[in-house]
Amino acid sequence: MNYYPYDSRNSLYRSSLGAVPAGESLWIRLLLHKDACVDTAFLRIVNDSDNSLCEVTMSAGEWLCDYRFYECELTLDEGLYWYDFRYTSAHGEFYVVKSDHSLGVVSQQCGERFQLTVYDKDFTTPTWLMGGIIYQIFPDRFYNSGEPKQNVPTDRFVCQDWGKTPEYRQNIGACSLGNDYYGGDLKGIEQKLSYLADLGVSCIYLNPIFEAHSNHRYNTANYEKIDSLLGDEDDLKNLCEAAKKQGIRIILDGVFSHTGDDSIYFNRTGRYGDGGAYRDYNSPYRQWFKFYDYPHGYDAWWGIKTLPETNEDNEAFTEYITGKNGILRKYLKIGISGWRLDVADELPDKFLDKVRTAVKDENKDAYILGEVWEDASNKISYGARRKFLRGGQLDSVMNYPFANAILNFIKYGGGDVLSETVHTVLENYPKCSVHTLMNHLGTHDTARVLTVLGKTDSFVGDRAWQSHQKLSDFEYECGVKRLKAAAVIQYTLPGVPSLFYGDEAGVEGFGDPFCRATYPWDCEDLSLLEFYKALGMARKDCKAFTDGDFYTIYTDDNVIAYTRKNTKGSAFIAVNRGTDMVNITVPDEFINSKNIFGVLAKDGEVTLCEYEYTIICV
Repeated sequence: MNYYPYDSRNSLYRSSLGAVPAGESLWIRLLLHKDACVDTAFLRIVNDSDNSLCEVTMSAGEWLCDYRFYECELTLDEGLYWYDFRYTSAHGEFYVVKSDHSLGVVSQQCGERFQLTVYDKDFTTPTWLMGGIIYQIFPDRFYNSGEPKQNVPTDRFVCQDWGKTPEYRQNIGACSLGNDYYGGDLKGIEQKLSYLADLGVSCIYLNPIFEAHSNHRYNTANYEKIDSLLGDEDDLKNLCEAAKKQGIRIILDGVFSHTGDDSIYFNRTGRYGDGGAYRDYNSPYRQWFKFYDYPHGYDAWWGIKTLPETNEDNEAFTEYITGKNGILRKYLKIGISGWRLDVADELPDKFLDKVRTAVKDENKDAYILGEVWEDASNKISYGARRKFLRGGQLDSVMNYPFANAILNFIKYGGGDVLSETVHTVLENYPKCSVHTLMNHLGTHDTARVLTVLGKTDSFVGDRAWQSHQKLSDFEYECGVKRLKAAAVIQYTLPGVPSLFYGDEAGVEGFGDPFCRATYPWDCEDLSLLEFYKALGMARKDCKAFTDGDFYTIYTDDNVIAYTRKNTKGSAFIAVNRGTDMVNITVPDEFINSKNIFGVLAKDGEVTLCEYEYTIICV
């Protein structure tokens, strides 16, 4: 039998797999054939913070057939590291470098190194989220309680037709892009908590609810006030209390990298009188922003002048958000259970450090979720390597790598690519972050997943074109089949699945603003809705989905099969996205186990047709 020199995902080569806590002893082993005639082997490790390289001599160890182990022990401080191997021999000097996946290969030259994430040994994340389901709500579009709205600004257009397509045009009169509201509110969400509980929801993530003068509310006008169309602080408190009785917690969207220009802080339009950074040079808020040619020249988020960037290095601004009497603590005291940080990768490390201190001091079980679209363990933003998941900042992140990999597999194939994506995240992230990942298939920033999966022709067009698009009956049926297969994967991978409101009811639409349509009450796709309820129950019934390890059993272009295992249970999952029927052998330990969802196994095999799936649980 032939062995690889190294495999970073195999316990034969490492005493602990994946990211490791600081100060923990880690044994690493290299395996080389006797014909290599090795003199001395070295582990070469690079500290990412200063790019310093250290070589550790590896001791010759036991033999495995014609192969010999070379091993060493490491104890590292918190940080990000990269490593490979070098050995000298009778044949010369060679390196063992990383291949495309986790395997090491012998090379005569330096090559790609393996990543090793070392996190704070005291790093923990909230256990209440593990095994649950997140439900993301765009507050204006979920449900209107019918309660009268108080103190609503007169320049807003409140649409009376709940089912109307969101406006995509600008400057067309009373109703224009960003200015059309449908009246969804906090009391409306409270009235639908039983519906969410039936879906298995344990956490509601609300897009921004603070006073702001666009329907998306990412242009905050006043962090200290709930937007009048949504309600007030009592409504938020009541929602949190009622939700907890249903086993559901609430997290809010914190948008701190910028405010609105039409805000109490900046006040470019004068809505808030003569004060504000733009209108008053002596305003206490002026230093909160980045003026380079006062007052008209200032840094704006992605160049959008209505979104002036905040100066997170300014002590007064940081204190306002993270201080003892700051915004973060204010709403935690009211009853929320955490924060989602908008564009977390655009917030400075020092600011994020203070965010964690404030949140965890107020409630050690509060959840801190960051918007990071790439691998958060090695992300570089604004010229610096970030440390989001090493214990001092975020608990976890929105899991765009999983979302993209699942959707690409379902639509185009490539089970091996999906498996590799999952294993890469598991290898790079601390386990406590893995188990609290937000595993979505779509959000307020992406086209509706049903449209992504169902659309068969061109996906490119301007907003005018998109506003008239609707899936054909054939596309809708295809999209639903694909969505069900994708959801089975989403609900059974490590992390916490997240539903964007209405995906379970058949809502379709392209990107902003069409992905932000209203929930179709009384017009739901009831079959799809029942599927999601049953899938939520299946997830809840199998304890392996709380924090179970992930093992790939089989992949090909059209099939992925894997298991999840912990001390409380095990699950076997298989999905076929191909047109050909496939027979998949069920691992021995699952042959006499309970099939909890999808196609039933028989005589140790499960037969799956196109977009079919199975979940078997011990």
